[in-house]
Amino acid sequence: MAPDITSPGNDRIKWLVRLRERRHRDTEGLFVVEGSRLYSRALQAGLSPVITFLSEDVDADTVGEVLSVDVAALDKASYRERAEGLIAVFRQMDHSLSAFEVGNGPLLLVAENVEKPGNLGAMLRTVGAAGADALITVGDTVDAHNPNTIRASTGALFSVPLAMTEWDELTPWLTVRGIRVIAATPSGGPSLWKTDLTGPIALVVGSEDRGLTESAVEAAEDIIRIPQAEGPVDSLNVSVSAAILVFEAARQRG
Repeated sequence: MAPDITSPGNDRIKWLVRLRERRHRDTEGLFVVEGSRLYSRALQAGLSPVITFLSEDVDADTVGEVLSVDVAALDKASYRERAEGLIAVFRQMDHSLSAFEVGNGPLLLVAENVEKPGNLGAMLRTVGAAGADALITVGDTVDAHNPNTIRASTGALFSVPLAMTEWDELTPWLTVRGIRVIAATPSGGPSLWKTDLTGPIALVVGSEDRGLTESAVEAAEDIIRIPQAEGPVDSLNVSVSAAILVFEAARQRG
């Protein structure tokens, strides 16, 4: 039996190609997930696909409307060189600060000016793996629904609470909840290892090239550093710094 879509020039395939671009995703309020593993994790997190495109040679547990697609046509729609046999379209998640609430004594990671999808995805994985409560981004931040963010998160985007905001909204939000803001820089303040990271806290990391902005420093009650050996390396990758901070906080909290 012939697949539902056989041509790379099919209108549905062209639609998937357009959804590679952020402006089209945002206009339609949609995003794309590729591959059976990420698709399964999206379903496990309670997301429902708008539509699923399945290669004729792939067998997967699917939900809702499914169209079978010729392999070459599906490859055309993939943001990589070759598709993984499944491409699904989902509605975008609400990442406004008002969309989620945290419990008592939360451990939050705040990342400022995250410019690379891989870093955002890695930090989502870190928050999930460490058992922290949420990731909050501020400033110029890469699109959370970027295909590379989704892939780098290995599906953590679907389950880890994420808010994207600015300091003028975040600072009062943290203050009213009694959450202590601790910012990390390469050189300033006491060592991470000598800092109390228990209680309700928000750990702040900045971009590798620009560091923390003045707004971040003003919001922080404490400035700490991750000790580094002397040598040619003057900074860590932001996702590595975030992982060190969050796991140390998790360790202290038992």
